Amino acid sequence: MSKYKATIGMEVHVELKTKSKMFCDSKNDSELAKEPNVNICPVCTGQPGMLPVPNRQAIEFVQMAGLALNCELNLNSKFDRKNYFYPDIPKGYQISQYDQPLCGKGYLDIFTTHNSQLITKKIGITRIHLEEDTGKLVHVGPSASSGQSATLIDFNRAGVPLMELVTEPDIESGAEARIFCQKLQQICRYLGISDADMEKGQMRCEVNISLYKKGEDRLSGTKVEVKNINSFKFVEKAIDYEIERQTEALEKREKISQETRGFDSTKSVTVSQRKKESAHDYRYFPEPDIPPLKFTQDYIEDLKRKLPELPAQKIRRFEEEYKLPSADVEVLVLEKDLAEYFEEVASEIKEKIQAKEILAVEEKVLKLAANYVISELRKHLIEKREEIKNIKITPENYAELVGIVADGKINSSAAQTILKEMYQTGGDPSQIIETKGLAQMSDEGELEKAVAEVLEKNEKSVADYKAGKQNALQFLMGQVMSATKGKANPQIVIKLLKSRLD
Repeated sequence: MSKYKATIGMEVHVELKTKSKMFCDSKNDSELAKEPNVNICPVCTGQPGMLPVPNRQAIEFVQMAGLALNCELNLNSKFDRKNYFYPDIPKGYQISQYDQPLCGKGYLDIFTTHNSQLITKKIGITRIHLEEDTGKLVHVGPSASSGQSATLIDFNRAGVPLMELVTEPDIESGAEARIFCQKLQQICRYLGISDADMEKGQMRCEVNISLYKKGEDRLSGTKVEVKNINSFKFVEKAIDYEIERQTEALEKREKISQETRGFDSTKSVTVSQRKKESAHDYRYFPEPDIPPLKFTQDYIEDLKRKLPELPAQKIRRFEEEYKLPSADVEVLVLEKDLAEYFEEVASEIKEKIQAKEILAVEEKVLKLAANYVISELRKHLIEKREEIKNIKITPENYAELVGIVADGKINSSAAQTILKEMYQTGGDPSQIIETKGLAQMSDEGELEKAVAEVLEKNEKSVADYKAGKQNALQFLMGQVMSATKGKANPQIVIKLLKSRLD
């Protein structure tokens, strides 16, 4: 067991889903733009004399994120110039925030494992501020004519509103960092401020890692920053590798350098890039072209009223209202659209029970509905790479199918066949049952005949059962199901078999 422990803090950048860019009216759709340098203007390309105008919606989005993450919203804020030269920064500086961000201290609770126990851990948030994104460098290989390589610049992304969240150094493992990022993405999507898709660059993570000996100050280690992480899996892998690398170095009494490293996802290693900059290297000073921002408490209260139901609140409500297990609720609430679809289904189920269209107990039907969403429906969505909001099955038809299963009119095998047909065509479950002849046989008179025939043809299995071999009963059950082409009601078949055999 290692004598070192990790101290980890994160910086997470999230591109905001506004219609226009942060300081101009150019379109904010760098991901959808088919050509480079089409969503640009004199402001976002840094032409002389152009003045920035802050995007009000972007400011509101960051403040809503702050409220959702239990942050203190500052009534006084301002923008600053962060000075550094790089080809994708057209102005030679980035408009960001330094000492007066929009959001101050906050926290996000995550579930993690400690000593094999699931616990709630509070990850502190230092600040959330707003800035503009940079352009995008495109590296091209040697051309056929000159044989020269080149780096091109696409400014479609330059000036896109970018939220930056900085955590306290409360994270202790790669797994905790991954869970934190996943929870943050979920909240961004519930708020509707960003899709936060890491593979598309809409959410980018940087981690700061240092190690310390147990019993020493947790901030005594040398901090190493890791950049270029573009998936939750790689966040965890990069941290785990860096902890291992630093541990080996310290064991050999080597000095850890304060530096910036990149993550090589093909080799699952971090590689040195440059020495770490300090804040004074950027020569921050207040942005002279944008007046300070002042907010009232009434404005903050109005923002609070705009907040939607967040994942943690929805989880509590689903558990109380639908009496579902925590594990099921966690999956249902993972995506906002999935949770909303289930809610519509639940509403239809309740109406059908009141109208006596479904006879089963409500709690049983809701549990069945959740099971089919989590297992069968999500299986089809994943296979087809589709989203629940585009599904052909209406909540009413889904509720009808679940009610038919709960009332024992079809068995689970038939239900899966019907659900697949509904997924492909959007058809009505009752019509599919009738067309395919999938209605379950529950008439005891009919089933008695099938059971008698099976017992007559399988004398050895009958003898085996009477000799105490329980597997023989399952074999006989399978024979009845085969004889009835899977339509027999399993509970009735078992009852009839036992009544004849025992």
